[in-house]
Amino acid sequence: MKYLITGLGNIGSEYWGTRHNIGFRVVNHLVESVGGNFTEERYGAIARIRVKNRDLIVLKPNTFMNLSGNAVRYWLQRENVSMENLLIVVDDLALPFGTLRLKPKGSDAGHNGLKNIAQLLNTQEYSRLRFGIGSDFPRGGQIDYVLGKFPPEELQLMPEILDRATEIIKSFCLAGIQITMNQFNNK
Repeated sequence: MKYLITGLGNIGSEYWGTRHNIGFRVVNHLVESVGGNFTEERYGAIARIRVKNRDLIVLKPNTFMNLSGNAVRYWLQRENVSMENLLIVVDDLALPFGTLRLKPKGSDAGHNGLKNIAQLLNTQEYSRLRFGIGSDFPRGGQIDYVLGKFPPEELQLMPEILDRATEIIKSFCLAGIQITMNQFNNK
């Protein structure tokens, strides 16, 4: 069984460590946890890893956030991955920092990366792991907030949250979305 695990983010050193790039950070942690590494390929950095008997194609699109759908659509087709085996890892302003929510489908909630993926796949019916980044910003300050770096107190908690996100992704591939949601969404 093949899975496409896609972490959303923006390429370039100026974006590393920003809240909006948490998808990249999560998939980096996943790949490191099994000793894999990324190589630059079409539309992004790709890691091919195994989790037990599952093949995971892990993608960090290089198309910039707002065009992520190009990379997702290309790799779904190229690797012949079914829609139910697609998982998008994305930042979420509506969730408190560190909250992880796995969903089988949903709206883009104003997230341009998810909006582009839904447009190009012609569906909202794909799984996503939402990583809460909080919403502690003044009116009109959303862009600066999501493109801002995590403060030290949140960075201190990051290793534990990244471990949990990695567990969720592995469980998604091994046990399926329903069991994984039941096990992790209430924590």
